[in-house]
Amino acid sequence: MNFLAHIYLSFDDEEITIGNFIADSIRGNKFKHLPERVQKGILLHRDIDTFTDSHPIPKISSKRLHQNYSHYSRVIVDIFYDHFLAKNWETYSEVPLATFVDDFYDLLEDNYPILPDGVKRMMPYMISDNWIFNYAKMDGIARVLNGMNRRTKNRSKMNFAILDLEEHYDAFESEFTAFFEELRVFSKQKFILL
Repeated sequence: MNFLAHIYLSFDDEEITIGNFIADSIRGNKFKHLPERVQKGILLHRDIDTFTDSHPIPKISSKRLHQNYSHYSRVIVDIFYDHFLAKNWETYSEVPLATFVDDFYDLLEDNYPILPDGVKRMMPYMISDNWIFNYAKMDGIARVLNGMNRRTKNRSKMNFAILDLEEHYDAFESEFTAFFEELRVFSKQKFILL
């Protein structure tokens, strides 16, 4: 799952949210200096990723992309799934997406001192271009895929994946919907144990 899903699956716990968001920037166990619940957010993120990577539904979505994008197909699926979460946000939350995202950006700014350097570098662009809110729109997803392709020095060709999303839109959306229900239950169970 990508940014929006990890934030959402932190269940409004601010420290868990920070940990869940920054987890991809933390290697191994180099997080022991962080507050305890931020550490737990990192572990929750890893549990979510493990569940997602081993689940058959995202594998179906990924397989549809694998011929064109190889090992990048899983990253693309994460981005697609965040699109469907954002697009169907009112199904999952009573808080409007714009409010939810603005509150998250405020939370990042409030916790700036403990953020990893990579997150600090990315943050101004993410906020000024409102990446997370714009996941709901196809042009927002196209911009994300273009940015990811640039980061791979154009090797991934991820920028073309917007065409795959358009072509197989209903299939990806139904896979997301089925999978996300299971992921929400799994994540809530893990969250309760934190």
